[in-house]
Amino acid sequence: MKVLVLAAGYGTRLERDLKESTEYKHLIGVPKPLLPIGNKPLISHWYDTIEKTEEIDGVYVVTNAKNHKSFEEWAKGKANVELVCDGSTSNETRTGAVAAIGLTIEHFNINDSLIVIAGDTLFFDDFRLQGILESYKNIQGDQGAASMLVYTICSDDEVSKRGILETEGTRVCAFLEKPNPDNTESRKACPCFYVLHKESLPLVKQFLNEMKDLPLKSRDAPGNFISHLIQRHPVHAVEISGRYDVGGLQSYVTCHQHFLGRT
Repeated sequence: MKVLVLAAGYGTRLERDLKESTEYKHLIGVPKPLLPIGNKPLISHWYDTIEKTEEIDGVYVVTNAKNHKSFEEWAKGKANVELVCDGSTSNETRTGAVAAIGLTIEHFNINDSLIVIAGDTLFFDDFRLQGILESYKNIQGDQGAASMLVYTICSDDEVSKRGILETEGTRVCAFLEKPNPDNTESRKACPCFYVLHKESLPLVKQFLNEMKDLPLKSRDAPGNFISHLIQRHPVHAVEISGRYDVGGLQSYVTCHQHFLGRT
């Protein structure tokens, strides 16, 4: 099994917040996955967990050209980490998250199950990657080749800000991008943490080919691909207790302060 960390974004909202800040102005220009969270970069929290997981034998990080050297510095001395650059130099020239997944699959010729993780996300303390992989193995026994998502329960006020899963049992039957809360009974918010079965990976290229002539917005967010995936491939979901999404300065501060003093 392989892991892909999406780290090619430009963090424009956080950048705006930092420019208006006094205490955190020194973080301007730091890519979100490399922001200090507690006593180490955000991405290192994931790497340290992955390194202890026997099933995983490769970690890929997709970056943009502007921040690539910073990630090269981070990756020095880390086993099984490989980087790939999407070539973009600004938010206006970005290729989008799904294209970053496709680039990584093609560049490294991946033919293995792939965990895709947003580089600006961490989960609550009770999250156990090993437990997630056990759940993933269990659905294979029941369903054959199936992929898996995670979700948190959100409030009514958060529904219109999240990607929402509709499920029948554990089977995902719909993904709704920031729906009106009156249009769905589900409160299952789906962060970007996907365990994609190897048989689902060709669907990334298929999705990108079908969307190539549409605006970037139609093919950027990973949830757009999830909508495509669930119509063509079995997808199940398991609940986790919560997540930290480092979108703006306040969410960064909350996450950073929580992890201060932790290893």
